[in-house]
Amino acid sequence: MKIARGALLVGALAVTASCQNFLDVNENPNAPQTVSANLYLAPILHWVSTSEQFDGRFIGRFTQNWTLPSGATLPSTWDRMGYDPSSDNGGQLWRDVYWSIGQNLVDMNRLAGAEERWDLLGIGQVIKAWGWLKVTDVHGELIIKEAFDQSKFTFNYDTQEFAYQEVNRLLDSAIANLSRTDGAVNQAYLSRYDRVYGGDRTKWLKFAYGLKGMALNHFSNKSSYKSQDVIAAIDQSFTSNADDALLPYSGTSADNADGNFWGPRRGNINSYRQTLFVLGLLNGTAFGGVVDPRLSRMLSPAPDGVYRGWDPNSGVTALPLTQRPNNFFGSVGTAGAGLPSRYLFADKSRFPIMTYSQLQFIKAEAAYKAGNRALALAAYTNGVSSHIDFVNARNTDDGQAVTAISASEKSAFLANASIIPTAGNLTLSQIMSQKYIAQWAWGHVETWMDMRRYNYTGLDPVTGTQIYPGFSTPAVLFPDNNGKIVQRIRARFNSEYVWNRDALQVIGGLELDFHTKPLWITQP
Repeated sequence: MKIARGALLVGALAVTASCQNFLDVNENPNAPQTVSANLYLAPILHWVSTSEQFDGRFIGRFTQNWTLPSGATLPSTWDRMGYDPSSDNGGQLWRDVYWSIGQNLVDMNRLAGAEERWDLLGIGQVIKAWGWLKVTDVHGELIIKEAFDQSKFTFNYDTQEFAYQEVNRLLDSAIANLSRTDGAVNQAYLSRYDRVYGGDRTKWLKFAYGLKGMALNHFSNKSSYKSQDVIAAIDQSFTSNADDALLPYSGTSADNADGNFWGPRRGNINSYRQTLFVLGLLNGTAFGGVVDPRLSRMLSPAPDGVYRGWDPNSGVTALPLTQRPNNFFGSVGTAGAGLPSRYLFADKSRFPIMTYSQLQFIKAEAAYKAGNRALALAAYTNGVSSHIDFVNARNTDDGQAVTAISASEKSAFLANASIIPTAGNLTLSQIMSQKYIAQWAWGHVETWMDMRRYNYTGLDPVTGTQIYPGFSTPAVLFPDNNGKIVQRIRARFNSEYVWNRDALQVIGGLELDFHTKPLWITQP
């Protein structure tokens, strides 16, 4: 039996042609050798929602969403913008795009096309584009052309420029297929395993346009950037929070597999703490002293009841016990199960893949760059307002004991000129900082892309102040960085550095500071 190493990892439902004769003698007459095309969709959507969160434990420390307080003299590797050598940490998206989703998505799309199920095929193409976009935005060069060639044992990397071309091609094809109503297009067939939109192809069509707008906006540092194309795509995407792509969780199984990845029963984030940076965006430090009503609905207080953030440069003893922020479940230690929770950190919190508020901030940035301040302000205001509603909604998913942001709190907040200025006074810093808040704890790859596009501590061209006020890079960087800030995560160790080293050498992947090499998409 041939086992394709490197990027190619065949999914659980797939059978390689080279194994077929051997496997024939072991056929189970009680189990099908082929399955209905829609049956692939539910597990694929699970990984679309979950993969980024696995890696968010690490990316979120680059962007200072949170930190993992250390008792040692120096912060942990990721808090110093480094990596864990000889480890798959930070490689989950890579693994899932090539393995968990991988061949299963290839087979689903093949069957959907053969059966003229254009709605399912369109969803599959959107997911394929989503995967390539996420992996290239995290790792840079990746394997596309040879990815599922079962005759190969090693795989050559494609450029990031090609990856973006492929993302755009797939989304155009998906938009065309999701616009069709002929053939075997059937919402009832699709809805059986579509846990995000219940088989509603029109919402998937909006999702495709949203992803297209997001990808096009990543070109903002290049001369080919076209803000009007970004705006046009977003305008055909989500129109309200009702369009948000959310995966629900029942949170009832004994093995916790059906629970939210951040939920207390899963125990994946129990030791993490909020940072000074995100606290500063919400407690008034960054916005004229105006305390954001989302502060107490998203973050966790210290035992003395005061909201604080952890400095990623500090050890665990930097604050007195009563002043150390609790974890997101309200524990002074690492407990979680059975504790009250909030926002996205409950077992049954519906988890976002893409949201209306996120897309409105993309539109605001594009309009701002086009010089259309009135349009930028309208989209920015929509983004802030809708995210407040999003926070309220997520705090009801699992019966959390969190008081909703009232209409009067919301209106007073939005009426403050430090939050919603006039069109002429709107700044890029406000747009990107509010987008950071809206993506906090879930939109890790897009947040990291934003921060790299603006060089982390870049300046607002109008005000001359930092685009991300209060953000500072670690005082002591990881030794392999050679004094440079992180720009990518090294490819997954257990496939690429074990089995595909020759191909890695071609792109510089064996260099110790490869993770500091800037991405093509962020360069002029």
